[in-house]
Amino acid sequence: MLLKVEQGTIAERVAALNARYRHHSATAVLEHALKDPDLGQVALVSSFGAESVVLLHLVSVIAPETPVIFVDTRMLFQETLDYQRELAEKLPLCDIRTIRARKTRTDFEDPDGTLHQFSTDACCNVRKVEPLERALQGFDGWITGRKRFQNSDRGAIDFFENEGDFRIKVNPLAHWGREDLEEYLVNNNLPRHPLVAKGYPSIGCAPCTSPVKPGEDPRAGRWRGQDKSECGIHFINGKPVRTTKDNAL
Repeated sequence: MLLKVEQGTIAERVAALNARYRHHSATAVLEHALKDPDLGQVALVSSFGAESVVLLHLVSVIAPETPVIFVDTRMLFQETLDYQRELAEKLPLCDIRTIRARKTRTDFEDPDGTLHQFSTDACCNVRKVEPLERALQGFDGWITGRKRFQNSDRGAIDFFENEGDFRIKVNPLAHWGREDLEEYLVNNNLPRHPLVAKGYPSIGCAPCTSPVKPGEDPRAGRWRGQDKSECGIHFINGKPVRTTKDNAL
């Protein structure tokens, strides 16, 4: 049973963590923060997408017992499912959990699998947001692979974020750039998602992901043509959860 850490409000704990680890590296954040009582019990949430192997590898080296949550929306590319199995076999992670939407929910909300054609927000909510929220119940925080360079909405995120008043979000790679990811991949001889070579720098569900042209935002291929850049798992009350420039440490 997970024990809830009660040491000030979530906002106070986030402020303390950001101040404490302000000048630390991604590795140091993981090494120390995962054992910090101000953070509590956390899980890594991974899409097993284009850049996921970097954080998965870091966690496997530093804290392999960390629960890893993989949301299978049942609309992922086959390449992603194959890649997930490959990494699960190759990395010494002890607790990988594949979660899916309840069949009763998808049967009711999306019986013919076309909901994404009419409302991508509703589809994401049923297939990703709700299952993840259920999986995260009991955890004090979760680790993401979000990085500042990925798009303008993510440009101000820091290592730790306040997710409402109930959970802490950890972004250990927040300050990494593309060159850092590439260097880590090469130095550790890590396998790449097969769709990256085909022009997919950001990979989600197959119906809502398209290749990206040179010079485009890395996430331009996600929900192309729509005023949407996030699936919803990083939203609170309909707004992106991120540190603003006014309160960034």
